[in-house]
Amino acid sequence: MKLFSELLARIFLGQIFVLAGYNKISSYENTQGYMNAMGVPGELLPAVILLEIGGGLALIIGWKARWASIALAVFTILAAALFHHDFADHMQLILFQKNIAIAGGLMLLAIYGAGIYSLDQRLR
Repeated sequence: MKLFSELLARIFLGQIFVLAGYNKISSYENTQGYMNAMGVPGELLPAVILLEIGGGLALIIGWKARWASIALAVFTILAAALFHHDFADHMQLILFQKNIAIAGGLMLLAIYGAGIYSLDQRLR
């Protein structure tokens, strides 16, 4: 059960980033405008998309999973702080808490590794 759970956890964590990156591509101009409005340079959007899709896929297949987890955890905490800091808005508070919870899962993955059903394990 533990071995299957490690794979499933990576899929659960990775898919949210892959889908978020894809959605940013399909609404590129709106996302860039939102970033600019929040004080984040919209020119960073290609890097964000690359990190989300590349990092998410790396988690799913378990390749360089510790590094991908660390990068995505830092990104997720920064996104929470930059975009979801209005705690008077209940939805923003929920999104902030969601990001922090995801970062916690990513930190555990960074500590314990991708598990046996991973490309990292296969390459050892």
